[in-house]
Amino acid sequence: MKKSLLITLSFFTFLFCYSQNDSLDNERLAKMISLSEVVIRTDINVPKFIERVKNDTTFYKAFRNLHVLGFSSLNDIQLLDKKGNQKASLQSKTRQNRADGCRTMDVLSETTTGDFYDKNKNYNYYTAQLYAGLFFTTGKVCGETNVVKGITFDAKGKSGMAKNKEQLKMLFFNPGKKIPGIPFIGNKINIFDPDVAELYDFSIDQQDYEGESAYIFSIKSKDNLSGSDKDRIVIDNMVTWFNAKTMEVMARNYDMSYNAGVYDFSVHMEVQMMKFGSYLVPKVLRYKGNWDVVLKKRERGVFTATLFDFTDKEQLSQK
Repeated sequence: MKKSLLITLSFFTFLFCYSQNDSLDNERLAKMISLSEVVIRTDINVPKFIERVKNDTTFYKAFRNLHVLGFSSLNDIQLLDKKGNQKASLQSKTRQNRADGCRTMDVLSETTTGDFYDKNKNYNYYTAQLYAGLFFTTGKVCGETNVVKGITFDAKGKSGMAKNKEQLKMLFFNPGKKIPGIPFIGNKINIFDPDVAELYDFSIDQQDYEGESAYIFSIKSKDNLSGSDKDRIVIDNMVTWFNAKTMEVMARNYDMSYNAGVYDFSVHMEVQMMKFGSYLVPKVLRYKGNWDVVLKKRERGVFTATLFDFTDKEQLSQK
């Protein structure tokens, strides 16, 4: 009985200390953030705002919603050579269908150039695989939901492409949080850690975005960093528009780059969201990336996804 009580007390002590330390970190971060005059007049609770930003799931939720809705997509993928000339491409229109708990996809039109596919119609480029993983459905996929509560990304136990895709999800859906398993950059991307945050300028502004009041949360690496501190930067800048009423992500732009010797990358991404009924969904995603990994050819890719004509035949969770 005493042992059980001791374990219980220890557990709650841990939770209290963790919560207290996290609150202290938020208070420390709050002092580092510049507020516009408009935001100052709103008397915003900055530590609470930071907490909501750190724990945001609406961005990921929007992409999970694509698994449970029907939609059309205009797809434009281009692979470039070192001079910026196109060497392979795909332009297509697709339609995802959702029925009886399953999703399928019809290719309504498609044009490719260069060596976009191999002879078995597999993708020759990692950029194309990334795009397909986000917006294409192969065969019939069943049993999915759009629930995000309790879901965590974990690359442990995965290898090869499966591991890379899981790490990429972490980077894409949770920018600013530590990513385990990626050599050299795992801790450096954790921009909400106070020791990493000191390398950045943070600001909050408030403006209208597409007719809705929005908080604009900006993160930018400091201009006067020394060489060693520059080597700690992975996220160069990130701007997120949050709906001022719901705190849903309305749009996000970010630039990331790093040179680890055995690999380097430079990526720019823009995501615009829209509401379809009660669902938040991406409507436009633009990507420009330059990747190089040892033993693989450098890859320069540009793509744009435009999503429209959403349909909802099966009402699912909004949590």
